[in-house]
Parts: sequence; structure tokens; C-alpha cells
Amino acid sequence: MVKEEEWMAIKLIAVDLDGTLLTTSNTISAETQRTLQEAKNQGIKIVLVSGRPLSGVMPYEDILGLKGEKQYAIVFNGAVVQNLAGDVLMSQEMDYHDFNTMLRLQRLSHVNLHFETTKCFWTLDRNLSVQMQINAALTNNELRVRNRDEIPKDFTFNKVGFTCAKDSDQIAKLWGSLPEWTFESYDIVRSLDNCIEINAIGASKGNAVMDLASRLKINPKDVMIFGDQGNDLSMFENPDFKKIAMGNAISSIKEKADFVTDDNNHNGIAKALKKFVI
Repeated sequence: MVKEEEWMAIKLIAVDLDGTLLTTSNTISAETQRTLQEAKNQGIKIVLVSGRPLSGVMPYEDILGLKGEKQYAIVFNGAVVQNLAGDVLMSQEMDYHDFNTMLRLQRLSHVNLHFETTKCFWTLDRNLSVQMQINAALTNNELRVRNRDEIPKDFTFNKVGFTCAKDSDQIAKLWGSLPEWTFESYDIVRSLDNCIEINAIGASKGNAVMDLASRLKINPKDVMIFGDQGNDLSMFENPDFKKIAMGNAISSIKEKADFVTDDNNHNGIAKALKKFVI
């Protein structure tokens, strides 16, 4: 049980985007916006933590009034930490060898595969799933379709996404077919029923929040986190963070949380902050 005075010492609030900060219509509710800005005005650092690239996070940073080199975002599921001036503080990448490995894994089922970098998304697929197109559109990202021989040998990327149609069972098939060695070699999460995301080993939201807190000289016990899906699980495995699960969170997130708040459509973040912090 977390003591009341420990909640009041919060210095950094790390907030997932999709399914957490954002409603199902991809907006921030007015109440959640006001409450986060109040926390910011009290000197608490607000950090958005997402599987998206920075381009998909910046519109919401602007809404919250967060900008400049003293504000930060954790993107690509923790593979990259950037300030809001766009400077990269930390980056974990995969290379051409990993590129070829991902192409081999794609053959285990009928799924789309795309590679995410800080500049754009890349894919070799010609028939794109709606989910892949949505991912590019939601993140304001260019999606480059290329032939295999057009990918240079020095190609690096921060994250991989396997996707399929929402009514397809192919992501489930791929998840059940991934060899054991892949989980030992990469950070792999099933972030949605129709999406698997892969990062370099050790690249996770939990590790990135710890890294940023260390850079800012903030004790992990003074960090509060919000999340709902599999790519947030690494944050909920940290024993020091104050952990808030959204009401719409998956069961493995709720089981590790210190508190379960309301869902993302009913001001869950605002209600938790008013209860514990503000």
C-alpha cells in the first residue's frame, strides 16, 4: 500500500497516449487537459510516453502547452527519448541484420510489416492493411513503399510493427508462432489484437522512463505512470513507480497497478490526479 504522503511527492508523471490520455476519438478531454496543466503549473514534469514517433506526439504536447528543450517525450515504445525541440537524448536502433530477421518472421503468417524511423515509416508490402495506413496517418508520418534491393545495407530503424485487419486471426497466429529465441533477442509486445511491436532488447517504456528520471535527477519513487496496454507493461513492472491503470486497461496492467482509475473516455487521468496529487 502506497502511503498518502508518497503520492504528494510526485515530480514526474509519465502518460501513455492511445487508450490512456486520448479518448477513442483521439482527443484529450477538457477536464484531463486542465488537470495535467495544473500539475505542470505545480512544477511536476509531464512526459508523454508512446509507441508513436515524435511527429505523432507533438500535436498533443502543443495542446498541453509543453514545448522546448526542457520538456520531453518518450517515443517508439521507449527506443527513443527526445526533448520537444527535437533533439535525441537516447536512441536504441536495430540494423540490417535485424531487418532480414523481421522479413523471415513475417513469413510465419499473412501480416503486413513496417519499419519505423524518426523520419518516416518503410515497408516492402504493396497491399497495406488498414491498420498500417492508420498508424502512418495518426502519426503524421510518410509511409515509404520500397523494393528490398532499395533498402541500403546501413539501414537502421527504431521499431517494427506487424499488423493485420481487425477481423483477421493472423496476428494471433504470428504471436503463437514466434520462436523462443526472438523473445530473448528483442523486446516484443502485443499492443493491440491486430498489432505486434518489436524493439531492440532493453528498449522499453519502463527503461526509458527510468533513464529520463535519472537524467532529471528524479527519484523513481517520485514517478507516477498511467497506461492501459501491453506496451505499457514494462512501466508497471517497476516496483518504485506509482502505477495507475486505466479502467479500460488489460488485466495484466490492472493486476500490477497501485490504483485502477476510470477509463480513457471518462477522465480517468484527471480523477486519479485529483485523488492523489492535486
